Amino acid sequence: MAGARAAAAASAGSTASSGSPPPQEPGLWELLEEFSRTQYRAKDSGGKSGSKVERIEKRCLELFGRDYCFSVIPNVNGDICGHYPRHIVFLEYESSEKEKDTFQSTVQVNKLQDLIHRSKMARCRGRFVCPVILFKGKHICRSATLAGWGELYGRSGYNYLFSGGADDTWASTEDVTEEDFVLRSGDTHLFDKVRGYDIKLLQYLSVKYICDLMVENKKVKFGMNVTSSEKVDKAQRYANFTLLSIPYPGCEFFKEYKDRDYMAEGLIFNWKQDYVDAPLNIPNFLTQSLNIDWSQYQSWDLVQQTQNYLKLLLFIMNRDDDSGLLVHCISGWDRTPLFISLLRLSLWADGLIHTSLKPAEILYLTVAYDWFLFGHMLVDRLSKGEEIFFFCFNFLKHITSEEFCLKTQRRKSLPTRDAGFTVEDICMLRHKDRGSTTSLGSDFSLVLEHSPGAVGSFSYETVELAPAGAPTQAAWRKSHSSSPQSMLWSRPQPSEERLPSHHGLTEAKSSSSSSSNHSDNFFRMGSSPLEVPKPRLTALSDRETRLQEVRSAFLAAYSSTVGLRAATPSPSGAIGGLLEQFARGVGLRGTSTSTL
Repeated sequence: MAGARAAAAASAGSTASSGSPPPQEPGLWELLEEFSRTQYRAKDSGGKSGSKVERIEKRCLELFGRDYCFSVIPNVNGDICGHYPRHIVFLEYESSEKEKDTFQSTVQVNKLQDLIHRSKMARCRGRFVCPVILFKGKHICRSATLAGWGELYGRSGYNYLFSGGADDTWASTEDVTEEDFVLRSGDTHLFDKVRGYDIKLLQYLSVKYICDLMVENKKVKFGMNVTSSEKVDKAQRYANFTLLSIPYPGCEFFKEYKDRDYMAEGLIFNWKQDYVDAPLNIPNFLTQSLNIDWSQYQSWDLVQQTQNYLKLLLFIMNRDDDSGLLVHCISGWDRTPLFISLLRLSLWADGLIHTSLKPAEILYLTVAYDWFLFGHMLVDRLSKGEEIFFFCFNFLKHITSEEFCLKTQRRKSLPTRDAGFTVEDICMLRHKDRGSTTSLGSDFSLVLEHSPGAVGSFSYETVELAPAGAPTQAAWRKSHSSSPQSMLWSRPQPSEERLPSHHGLTEAKSSSSSSSNHSDNFFRMGSSPLEVPKPRLTALSDRETRLQEVRSAFLAAYSSTVGLRAATPSPSGAIGGLLEQFARGVGLRGTSTSTL
């Protein structure tokens, strides 16, 4: 029920912390098995699969309710979006047990739902701006990019083009309402109307920063612009927001990650491809405090690029203002959940959000809510070898250092485990990171751009809504101003066709990554992300311990559900053996004649 108390969903009790390996979340294996079997759709609520999804949804509400009071935006039959959760959680404020008993919603759910209905047409596939994380009273949101003419004039035809003719994009499952048809029929004011509502929703959520992960300015399919983005909106309707273009490779690139035996170090995206036309563009005031040479972004490998983008997002959210953040790619179900999940886990590891959740519980929440219930197509991605989902959780070993830790006075410590080493500690201590095997030398041009003012004007119907948030949240900003200057790095002229791939399990040179060399006390036994490393003598920090426990729990569950099945069609068969090796190392398989 909309506006229901989060306290009613909270589960009672939790397992005490001990020196034994961290317990697995009971439903995690069922979740991964369901996730790898079928894609979530809000309409599919019947049968055996429907009961599993209901258990997953209920568990998510329980875990959110441990630390927050929230309202629920109903999407039971996919009425708002066919591939968003049926119970969309709107976090309002952190709460103690006493506060949950007196929870009073600050959100007008009916009016918010009406605004969402009006704004969803502005975004690709109707994937509207949705808040998913609450940090310091600010919303971190996710969505798809802006819809183009192709989608606005016929979702079914657009889906056919966008998927290359595939029949898996809800072309026949999403209803077109009479209001949607009217919006699509008005040529003159169509974009003003739907994007105006989108802006109203962003303002309601106090979002100021919009981070666009697309490597294109517009998505082109068969010569047609099928999506757009805020950075190329001709009427500059989004000029009052701080726009960041931080291009990041799409899910297709992670096929190369899998083909290189899951080694991200030294894997560099080919920025010289014809369709890549979105340069890195970040306002100066957001780059000055970070010790990062952004002009070298095209020479970063996948590890360093992901690290630096995460640092940027964390820095934005930790600023002393009241503004929220929107992260999106094209459809919002591959690159977007990658960074949303890393943000959630990083902030949790610092004790800043979800403070009562244990490692297995936060893992379940982010897999279920950020990935499964928001429509990530794991089945399709596994069939193509595009393992961005696996990369996300295996990547946790690269963000354990204190440079990713937000230093605030609000930090709370989770219960610590006994000081002695456990079997889990020994199994999951991070092996020595491999460095980048190559480096690109490219010419870059540094340009100072003045953000233009709005050109022309547009109007839309007024929706009477007050900004969302708790009473303690800062007052709503009535206007958002862009940075007067921004830093733009243009794409260099290609001098070579393609950076050669580096396959095999060779020893690599030291990386220039800002934090990939913080593991000098580890001893590497091989090159697989799933192998069992030897322990080190120095103690782990709280942050590192928590993230290692999350990664440990994920790898253990993944190897017994998704991983071993997905390894069968591997050309080399190497990953199957490595998964089996890992499974034996953590006690999931019996011993054999093979030794580590």
